[in-house]
Amino acid sequence: MRIDVLSIFPEYLQPLNLSLIGKAVTDGVLHLAVTDPRDFTTDRHRTVDDTPYGGGAGMVMKPEPWTLALESVVRAGGDAAASSCARTAPEAPEAPETAVPAVVTNPAQTTEPGAATSSLTVGKHSAAPVLVVPSPAGEVFTQRIAYELAAEEHLIFACGRYEGIDERFIDNARTEVRVRPLSLGDYVLNGGEVAVLAMVEAVTRLIPGVIGNPESLAEESHTGGLLEYPVYTKPAVWRERAVPEILLSGHHGRIERWRRDQQLSRTAQRRPDMILALDPTQLDRADLAVLAETGFHVTGGSWRRDGGHAATEGTPDMA
Repeated sequence: MRIDVLSIFPEYLQPLNLSLIGKAVTDGVLHLAVTDPRDFTTDRHRTVDDTPYGGGAGMVMKPEPWTLALESVVRAGGDAAASSCARTAPEAPEAPETAVPAVVTNPAQTTEPGAATSSLTVGKHSAAPVLVVPSPAGEVFTQRIAYELAAEEHLIFACGRYEGIDERFIDNARTEVRVRPLSLGDYVLNGGEVAVLAMVEAVTRLIPGVIGNPESLAEESHTGGLLEYPVYTKPAVWRERAVPEILLSGHHGRIERWRRDQQLSRTAQRRPDMILALDPTQLDRADLAVLAETGFHVTGGSWRRDGGHAATEGTPDMA
């Protein structure tokens, strides 16, 4: 996978050099680069934002430098994809492997400041890249979306002001790439870098080869629509608090059932909206019995909470 990040604060993305993501870049599993739109400005002050038309507080990111930066990384991604296809063609000689640097700063590659804007060109050997625009006005980022993005070949993240990129930049980008505004939640940040750090980590850990034990992905929170069960490690007794005996029993079937019960009860208590999103027909009798103890019941194929009120997805009845 190739990930490009557009940011006027490249240093903000340096944490991506660390831990599993940094190792994935070093191992060549992931290509990750940061491009500064300031490199595509034409004035002495390298201006990338200005006051909004119509008045109002704050500053708005200018469309031209951001579009030039976007064009440069789309071209780079297309060239890399075409080169990869050429190397894998039967008649082509095998190219030597080259080390992929950690998070690198991508300079203004082929576009000189002030040069005419060229249209975005997507390599014919790959699908159009996905441009993720962090914004509180976007779709809420979830684990499901992380899986969708992890299946892409080329992701581009535009870290402008969290609520302030000229809309024409987005409209123009839609003609050449797949634009996806995404939000971390119902709150506002200063810029998109923090949101991108979270999204990139959530996405890249799903790429094959990044996580050492793939089975861990199948057991974590939000996989299967439930929160993860509580976990414990040595010592068996710590400050007079003991690990649940079932985990020490060695009976794998009972342990699996206990963990499932814990997932259901924990999700019901902390995120009742997730229970309401479950399909009752996909749950067994034991599952339904656990949920009944927490106040969730199925009547006529629909969830109901204790208190007799019908519950609808996304609006949990807290009676």
